[in-house]
Amino acid sequence: MKPDVLVAMSGGVDSSVAAALLLDAGYAVTGVTLKLWGGESDSGCCAVSDVEDARRVAHRLGIDHHVFNFGQEFNEHVIDPYVAAYDAGRTPNPCIECNRHIKFDKLLRRADALGFELLATGHHAAVTVLPDGSTRISRGADVAKDQSYVLYMLDQAVQARLLLPLGSMTKDRVRQLAHELGLVTAAKPDSQDVCFIHSDGGRRAFLGDRIPLTPATIVDRAGNALGRTETVQLVTIGQRKGLGLAGNDDRNYVVDIDRRAGVVTVGPESETFVASTELIDVGWTAPVAEGRYSVQCSAHGSCLPATVAGTTITWDEPHRRVASGQAVVFYDGSHVVGGAIAA
Repeated sequence: MKPDVLVAMSGGVDSSVAAALLLDAGYAVTGVTLKLWGGESDSGCCAVSDVEDARRVAHRLGIDHHVFNFGQEFNEHVIDPYVAAYDAGRTPNPCIECNRHIKFDKLLRRADALGFELLATGHHAAVTVLPDGSTRISRGADVAKDQSYVLYMLDQAVQARLLLPLGSMTKDRVRQLAHELGLVTAAKPDSQDVCFIHSDGGRRAFLGDRIPLTPATIVDRAGNALGRTETVQLVTIGQRKGLGLAGNDDRNYVVDIDRRAGVVTVGPESETFVASTELIDVGWTAPVAEGRYSVQCSAHGSCLPATVAGTTITWDEPHRRVASGQAVVFYDGSHVVGGAIAA
């Protein structure tokens, strides 16, 4: 008999089909939906309706369904650091921190307490077992939907207990199966953006309710004033659009931000490229050595060759500067072997 598995069901089509596939494969499946964000949400991830959608799917499949309230932990490990990062001039990735601290820490601890051997999610990624018995998080079959990047922090112990049943499937096939099974989530749109950022007002409104948003003068390399931004916290290195500068000047890329002085410096695109990137919180999720890897710097960005040594990535060719706070993930072929945060 196959072991008990706790399936994280967000109320979306992916996790709904993941639960159905595991049930069909003979696992003893229980669904759980995490109540994380108590404020308004219209992203299709943290809304009250998502809990109800997950409950309806569980009922359709004939499995038990629970709701765990991790709101306090979510505020502590995701919301507060998100706000603090922007206040300090960094650009955080809250989905990665939610995975790190909530889904694959707090939830896994709860699974242990309840006697579940395995945890499953609807991520488009795979767990691959290598000949030496070690495991790797690997890219999903659907390149456009691959989510291995946001799972880079999962160590061998977590990977050994993780099931990712959608790893070999395209999103079109997932929706087709959901329709065939009569699941209420079959045509539900994918979650967009950050779950706790409402489309009305966006990041500006969310952060403005929590920290003072301060203005900055936009200058060129010679110090000439070109304009002004009312929210320096929302400006990132390499940004070109949304600065309110007239024309389409190729010198209007953000190349430096001095929050204390209230100055944003713009320059040519060439100045946004660097030969190396400094890192913090470097972690290796497999028994590998530092060396040459393909490195990905955003959820759906391209992988580029580089050498990883200590806390430095040296790019084969100049690379656009990675915003401080963003995750950089190291790949060996299609396998994740580690990652870090841009300093």
